[in-house]
Amino acid sequence: MLDLYEKIEDAVAVIRKEFDETPRVAIVLGTGLGGLVEKIDVKASIDYGDIPHFPTSTATGHRGRLVCGHYRGVPVMAMEGRFHLYEGYSLKQITLPIRVFKRLGAELLIVSNACGGLNPYYQGGDIMMIEDQINLMGDNPLIGINDDRLGPRFPDMCEPYDQQWIDRAMALARREDMVLHKGVFVAVAGPNLETRAEYRFLRTIGADVVGMSTVPETIVAVHCGLKVVGVSVITDMCLPDSLKPANVEEIIATAQSAAPKLETLVGGLVVQAGQTRVA
Repeated sequence: MLDLYEKIEDAVAVIRKEFDETPRVAIVLGTGLGGLVEKIDVKASIDYGDIPHFPTSTATGHRGRLVCGHYRGVPVMAMEGRFHLYEGYSLKQITLPIRVFKRLGAELLIVSNACGGLNPYYQGGDIMMIEDQINLMGDNPLIGINDDRLGPRFPDMCEPYDQQWIDRAMALARREDMVLHKGVFVAVAGPNLETRAEYRFLRTIGADVVGMSTVPETIVAVHCGLKVVGVSVITDMCLPDSLKPANVEEIIATAQSAAPKLETLVGGLVVQAGQTRVA
């Protein structure tokens, strides 16, 4: 049975046959947020099923391919669709692409997601920079024997999302006259949405938004030495005293309506990554 390191090498070998450049930035695109791909000068597009050991994305709104190319001259790789714990995959499977990006030479990881808003000062369609996170998924991708070739046994998480890049994002938003929040993302396993009591609990422990992704990828990115930028699109408000049944179609539509703002923000960060030293 192959170990994690060997699986990474297998995936890297296949991707390099299709795209032999070193990506400066890797991007994980969440539900309804795939429009950024249209702005990439695509050199290679690889279905996840053609990459060894990559799971298959089954989530609504996730196409399931790796797009390689240039964004305004900057070499990038973008995951058009991600994997989730609720799909039945282990966190090690879910986070394999992050380790592959690192092995391919990426320096900055940008993770995006659609999420529910817990902070009453937010509203649907707003965008939030993730400043910190809470893991309530009941699992951790680093559990098990540590491979020192991939990262340290006890990675520090005092700053999982790089503050320098958060500051750059906030400055970019001010220049574009864009409302941009900073806050805490809490990850739960899903796939059901939360009860009113659970929303109250999540808000009480300090969360501004809730979702079912991103945290495992960030943990692994920190473990392997990638800088991380996290961006959340608030697609519905989860205020327990005025809670309404969730509508998946409306959630995806809200994510798509926020896509132009997200593309401006993420695109601007990619350009900056191409102009400056990421580390």
